[in-house]
Amino acid sequence: MSDKTPGPDVPPEDQIEFVESRGVKLSQFIDDFDDTVDRLYEPLRSFSILNRLFYSASALADHSLIWFLVASAMGTTKTGKRRSKVISGSLLFESALVNIVIKSLFGRQRPTSHAERPHKLRQPLTSSFPSGHASAAFMWATLMTKGQGIAPIYLAIAVIVSISRLHVKIHHASDIIGGMILGTVLGRIVKRAFLHGR
Repeated sequence: MSDKTPGPDVPPEDQIEFVESRGVKLSQFIDDFDDTVDRLYEPLRSFSILNRLFYSASALADHSLIWFLVASAMGTTKTGKRRSKVISGSLLFESALVNIVIKSLFGRQRPTSHAERPHKLRQPLTSSFPSGHASAAFMWATLMTKGQGIAPIYLAIAVIVSISRLHVKIHHASDIIGGMILGTVLGRIVKRAFLHGR
């Protein structure tokens, strides 16, 4: 394999080989990272209190149900109507973007779990990357917060929902990180466009 970096003086076949080799290394690094995180996290799956917390959080956030409920509740107040509409519309957009567009670009398999789960949970059929639960949670947390950051209470809720997908073995750690980043970016874009100064 050529160790030359792509450039005008490097033959096209060497450039392709360089890019492909870097892609393989990145993929292996991500797989190793996910395996390590899952192995270190495994002992926590034996705690019944964590099982109840994370399985409940994961189920409530299916199809962004909990986020729509909160947005609907906000819409009953005079000051929260606009933010409620923006959040609800953004959640619909985020769901379509993640589940129809982005996930279709990645054919990543979800984690395999041979052990029986302690609680029932819906098993998605879409690509594993990115985590739609994490993306929706962090976009919601960003839009719920006034200002540039994320308020601690909203951040805590978003983190619980995101980690729940690792706990129940429906997403890899990197799927969740990707969802967190995507949701935060989308939330900031929407906030700047529709909730500036609010």
